Amino acid sequence: MTEYGRGAGSEPWHPEDPLYGDQGWGAQQAASGQAPYGGPEQQPQQQYQQHPQQQYYSQQPQDPYAPQPQYAEQQVQQGYAEQPQQGYPQQQYAAQPAQPQQYNGGWDTTGQQAAMPYAGQQPDPYNNGYAGEGNDLYGTPDAYPPPQPPGQRQAPAVPEVPEQGGEWDAEPQEENHPFFTGADDGEREDDEPRESRRSKGGGGGRDRRGKTKKKGKSGRACLVLAVIFAVGVGGVGYVGYDFYQKKFGAAPDYAGEGTGETVTVEIPTGAGGSEIGQLLKQAGVVKSIDAFVQAQNDDPKGKTIQAGAYTLKKGMSAANAVKLMLNPTSRNSLIIPEGKRNSWVYGEIDTRLGLPAGTTKDIALKKADSMGLPDWAKGHKNVKDPLEGFLYPASYPVAKGMKPEDVLKKMVNRASSEYGKQDLAVEAKKLHLDGPWQLITVASLVQAEGKTHDDFRKMAEVVYNRLKPDNTQTNQKLQFDSAYNYLTGKSNIKIGLSEINNNQDPYNTYKWRGLTPGPIGNPGTEALAAALDPTKDGWMYFVATDGQHKTEFAKTLAEFNKLKEEFNAQSGQ
Repeated sequence: MTEYGRGAGSEPWHPEDPLYGDQGWGAQQAASGQAPYGGPEQQPQQQYQQHPQQQYYSQQPQDPYAPQPQYAEQQVQQGYAEQPQQGYPQQQYAAQPAQPQQYNGGWDTTGQQAAMPYAGQQPDPYNNGYAGEGNDLYGTPDAYPPPQPPGQRQAPAVPEVPEQGGEWDAEPQEENHPFFTGADDGEREDDEPRESRRSKGGGGGRDRRGKTKKKGKSGRACLVLAVIFAVGVGGVGYVGYDFYQKKFGAAPDYAGEGTGETVTVEIPTGAGGSEIGQLLKQAGVVKSIDAFVQAQNDDPKGKTIQAGAYTLKKGMSAANAVKLMLNPTSRNSLIIPEGKRNSWVYGEIDTRLGLPAGTTKDIALKKADSMGLPDWAKGHKNVKDPLEGFLYPASYPVAKGMKPEDVLKKMVNRASSEYGKQDLAVEAKKLHLDGPWQLITVASLVQAEGKTHDDFRKMAEVVYNRLKPDNTQTNQKLQFDSAYNYLTGKSNIKIGLSEINNNQDPYNTYKWRGLTPGPIGNPGTEALAAALDPTKDGWMYFVATDGQHKTEFAKTLAEFNKLKEEFNAQSGQ
């Protein structure tokens, strides 16, 4: 350690030590019963390591004026201001017990200033206590000057800066801060020599243990942080703008009546504005759902858009899309009337899809089992068309670009849904029929022969009465012209007896007893309801007296023959 550091011992540096700053001038006088240096804390312990029995303090307080012979060979007298002495044994204090030693630079009780212990060269109190071996602490060239009395102190001299061109030339130093060099403090410190670090550390090579090397931020790190901050601010701004546009801004929309490219959009039954807008957006017709909903609400008739297939243009404004959908010409829907046969439906689908005649019929016959028929509608013998009776009368979207099988599946699904609203198996059993299939067949016959709602219930009773085993009037033969026309694919009301009797087709109800192998058309809701709830008036016969719109019923064969004569008279037979 340096001459201003602690000694080698474990005792702390006492503030009243003469080498502790200028405490020799300002400290208080040693207390009674205490050594002038404050006890043993000012004496280096190494001078006593070989003489442990000569401890220079005891547990009891000592009189500073009493003779102290034990210090004669160990303690060194501190000199006075006028005549400094070095290394003399303290035995001389034994002869002067009445004069206390002043080491604090104060004034005695007589008003005389105490002797200046630091004037001149001072003995080294750490020289192991032997006279003549002391070192002059303030006499070396590198030592600090001795402290001055308070009245003689002067401001420290400012070192002169050498002029330009002198012995030392001030040159611009290279910037080596880690912020500009990219190196951290730890790397820069390790590159310096150990002696250089030791001289910079203060305390004459004092140990730097316990200090942590701090790393500085490089310029690149600052740049990265700046970029991250900028990106974060930009992202927050974008999210905020997007949120504002969604909540308060106008919905995105196209302008104009669209491009030349057309597209067909199918609107399902019961679809609302949001669902329609979503379908149109997916097809590229409108730009956003909100724009369509707003346009639909703005149009007084916007809520009247019906289900169906619409031919629209891509890139249309929402207002123009609503306007076009309200125009019947844009709606591509196929409406199947009650009682229409499948042959008519197939032809309409081919025409609307631009397909060759017979294409849809071939697909229907080949893929009937994959169209969604219920299990009770499969596997029946002698059936001409498995889908007959299941192309339910309703409106369906049919437009170019659609596939025939997709259109047929929608019709079959609708029929299955309508038929499933009632337990047809139970109802068929009540009516002495062999399951739902025969019940749909009865409904198709009722639909084909009846003309009004009242006719449907009477016609249903005629069917059930002729099917009874005790029917001796027709012998369980239905004798319906509609069934014969179905097998021939015609709609004639004038059929010759010879023609009927010679045709052996299972659908010829003049030749065969019981029902036809399957439905002969697609019955509507009223015909099915009539088949489930026929009248019970005993009707057995009927005749379309005007040939088209009027049907009259009879209970006996005589009544029937009378009605037949009226029909022949009107028809010119």
